[in-house]
Amino acid sequence: MAGERFKIAVKERTKLGSAESRRLRRQGLIPGVLYGKTNPIAIVVGERELRAALTTEAGSHAVLDVAIDGVGEHSAILKEYQRDKVRGNITHIDLQEVRLDQAIHAAVVITLHGEPAGVKEGGVLSQVTNEVHVEALPLEVPQHLEADVSELRIGDAVRIGELRLPEGVTLLDDPEIVIATVTLPTREVEPEVEEGAEGEEGVEGEAPEEGAEGAAPEAAEDAAGGSGSGEE
Repeated sequence: MAGERFKIAVKERTKLGSAESRRLRRQGLIPGVLYGKTNPIAIVVGERELRAALTTEAGSHAVLDVAIDGVGEHSAILKEYQRDKVRGNITHIDLQEVRLDQAIHAAVVITLHGEPAGVKEGGVLSQVTNEVHVEALPLEVPQHLEADVSELRIGDAVRIGELRLPEGVTLLDDPEIVIATVTLPTREVEPEVEEGAEGEEGVEGEAPEEGAEGAAPEAAEDAAGGSGSGEE
């Protein structure tokens, strides 16, 4: 769903640095930066308020009406964010100020819809592309795009060019890029063992063939005999 707006109040940060950011997070605040037409503004926002803004039906594509210290509003979108590797909570955000009448570029998640016919026949569905890049007005960027895979049989694929885009949304990626495929399941092939190979491994330590080991002494005797005949 597009067209979602959410008002969010933030405060400008005057103290910067890692130690200050950790102190803010302990208080349930998330540090961030608002990038606009002029210089970037260091901001801080409440974790609860941020979570509420990003869990609307528009998700991470919601247009945020950012009020800094209660003075004025800036229409912005979530540009980037960082998460704690252990807890998974957001630790930093970057917001980008936008104009609602100018198109922007955005990455939109692709979700698969339907059960492929090929899967019912024993095939395996694999998604190889998870997002697509589009151009649209900030309020028209979709939360996600659906790829219908229900008609895929074994050996078939669905491509980006087959996605149904909402009005006002333009595809930026190569339409031939594959989104998902249905293939036969991979079978593990055991290496063939040549006949007699196992028997050869078991001969270690056995007596050598007759005459193989005794050849050296005989050769030595012949050599000795030859040496003696030369001295006579």
